[in-house]
Amino acid sequence: MLYWLTQLSDGGDVFNLFRYITVRAGGAFFVALIFGFIFGRPLIDLLRRRQGKGQPIRDDGPETHFAKAGTPTMGGVLILGAVTVATLMFGRLDNPYVWLVLFVTIAFGAIGFVDDYAKVSAGNAKGVPGRVRLALGFVIALVAGLVAVWVHPPELENQLAFPVFADVLLNMGWVFIPFAMIVIVGSANAVNLTDGLDGLAIMPVMIAAGTLGVIAYAVGRTDFTEYLGVHYVPGTGELLIFCAGLIGGGLGFLWYNAPPAAVFMGDTGSLALGGALGTIAVVTKHELVWAIIGGLFVVEALSVIIQVLYFKSTGKRVFLMAPIHHHFEKKGWAEPQVVIRFWIIALILALIGLATLKVR
Repeated sequence: MLYWLTQLSDGGDVFNLFRYITVRAGGAFFVALIFGFIFGRPLIDLLRRRQGKGQPIRDDGPETHFAKAGTPTMGGVLILGAVTVATLMFGRLDNPYVWLVLFVTIAFGAIGFVDDYAKVSAGNAKGVPGRVRLALGFVIALVAGLVAVWVHPPELENQLAFPVFADVLLNMGWVFIPFAMIVIVGSANAVNLTDGLDGLAIMPVMIAAGTLGVIAYAVGRTDFTEYLGVHYVPGTGELLIFCAGLIGGGLGFLWYNAPPAAVFMGDTGSLALGGALGTIAVVTKHELVWAIIGGLFVVEALSVIIQVLYFKSTGKRVFLMAPIHHHFEKKGWAEPQVVIRFWIIALILALIGLATLKVR
């Protein structure tokens, strides 16, 4: 919105600063951060009054988690509010990628909100049936995939790009749409599975958002794409503003989500943030790199899949408990140990993902 102030600029005043994506990204970060600090405590108080017993705790979970009973959930509303306000203020509203990512974020957030509401209302951890959530997620991802193909440059439509090998493109044809759907829905659910300990999910999400924001900025500039050897996708630079807002809003949320958490993000936040990151990967043509950057989320999701399949076939378990962060809790790791070590892994994977931009 503030970008339109550049129309009042003669090229030498403060309005001219809003032409620069980096300046507006900085503004988005601070607005989202302040939003989180201002509205965080009132939101938590409201959620505590409305939810009573807070988020239901799994009966089969680690014993230490029973102390979390009464902690309110749906804290993802704070992050979504912060990133939406910041993006609308500082993003270019004539950019289709901005609206696409906002659509996916809010739509997946709505699914998560209904699921969280069902859990706290019924007083159990079941919520909306998994098949219903999955079906709704695929519908949203279908829309996102179709729009992404429509706004991509003709030479990149339905193409899968490969890291390191800049000249290689795989024409997936119509298969690209279901592929994009799997990336988006898979990302949403992987982040959702990761959100099981205080502060565990939000920091890797911020690290991934920062990494994808840099990638989005780079692939949206011809000079950077030529130097880095990646494909040019005009307009994606504006997504840096969304990512900056997500980081600012995430930090504001982490202030209250740090152990011991005063609020959980719930499915409202985890589904929305995961879906947003997957969508950014699709529109920037970095789906395969996203598998590296979001490797922590991939491992969390795989641990659940492996556990379920192995148990159904043998009646035995591979992990003491899935997702895998609970396995390490069962092995005796303290919750802060698991969280901080997983943060370190997320940072290492993000740096590896960035390194693919210049490895030739």
